Amino acid sequence: MTDPEGGQPWRLYICRACGFVYDESKGDPDSGLAPGTRYEDIPDDWECPLCGVTKTDFELFEKSAPTEAVAPVAPAQGTGIVVVGAGLAGWATVEAIRAQDAEVPLTLVTACDGDVYHKPELSIAISRGMCRDSLVRERGVDAAKRLGVRLLRQTFAVGLSPALHQLRTTRGTVTYTKLILAQGAKPALPPMLPPELCWRVNDLDAWCGLSKKLAAGSARVAIVGAGMVGCELAEDLTASGHRVCLIDCEALPLAGLLPDAAAVRLKASFTELGIDFRGGGQITGITADADGARHIKFADGATLVVDHVIAATGLVTDSRLARQAGLAFDRGIQVNPETLSTSDPDIYALGDCISLYGMPCRFIEPIPHQAKAIARAALSLPQEAYRHADPVIRLKTKSLPIVVHGMPKRGGDWRIVKQDFDRLEMEQRMGDMVTSTLKVGKAKAA
Repeated sequence: MTDPEGGQPWRLYICRACGFVYDESKGDPDSGLAPGTRYEDIPDDWECPLCGVTKTDFELFEKSAPTEAVAPVAPAQGTGIVVVGAGLAGWATVEAIRAQDAEVPLTLVTACDGDVYHKPELSIAISRGMCRDSLVRERGVDAAKRLGVRLLRQTFAVGLSPALHQLRTTRGTVTYTKLILAQGAKPALPPMLPPELCWRVNDLDAWCGLSKKLAAGSARVAIVGAGMVGCELAEDLTASGHRVCLIDCEALPLAGLLPDAAAVRLKASFTELGIDFRGGGQITGITADADGARHIKFADGATLVVDHVIAATGLVTDSRLARQAGLAFDRGIQVNPETLSTSDPDIYALGDCISLYGMPCRFIEPIPHQAKAIARAALSLPQEAYRHADPVIRLKTKSLPIVVHGMPKRGGDWRIVKQDFDRLEMEQRMGDMVTSTLKVGKAKAA
């Protein structure tokens, strides 16, 4: 699409930190940028609406050019590179492969429709009035056609035979030369949270279901888990007019990430927004009455009645496929930190499903780098070793932005570097080494 006045094509710019795409044709009206605002005309103090970085953290984003479509073949025939999972990691890998090779046979297996969307937007989308159409950046079938990919939609991977180079699916057996697992992670649901009574907002379909229910009017919503997703959802739903109770077994929100001085500020900001934070809440069970209301029971005998319960209690990698195939697994599919290959040299993995140095790697920022490394390896192209760097963690809460550089370490000492009413800066040390830095609140304008 081009500018009707100047004749110049509209450009896209992608945030290197979170993946948000700025479209010049659409602008960012919520931040005062009218449709048609060119990137160079954006003020230097403009912030990414998702993660809060400035325009210096954006780069030009160009989709791969259309390629001649690979001829469809029956699922049981053919070879080539096979990717499992059509989330951010799966599509990033497909794009990276096509950037290097327009002809290699490429199959994408996904349990959903494969529509391309930016998952981090789900936790802030309801207050922005977004719907499925505005969240989807490209239909799966269109992306597959553009990239020359055989897309197996609504298809589940049910078995893997590395010795035969075969992936068994609900649509038949697919033979591969290289296999790339980008299967993501699924919500971890404690036994006291019945799945039939709790929403899990971990994909577009689930979000659409919740959004449709909440569109009926102001509702009482309990969010279980005050991690990043729970905190972001609490602010989003409150801004949308819903009455939110945020429940966590810890006394403060984001207790696993933030030092107490920062978490206290976050709790106070929630109180100002009208969010009912219940720290130290030990849930023993949830039941539903005849009208559909949810009754949350606590260990101290208290009961909370709400219309909806959202479980934001973390993620877990489904080990079934990896273990059945004999792949090394430790809290995720174990990969070589330099090559991202699994214990089988012809199988790679990336994104939420992997384990690096014994720890899950569930961050958006490394995914494009992982995808590029795997693409070159799968195509047997020269490459440098993948170098994993601790991501920048940004909490998408407009009331109190929080940015963490580096992964906080257990046992590290936090100290305050600077603080006033509006701003808190801290750093964590292990001995003489600074391992993490933390900024809470917006910086004052110069």
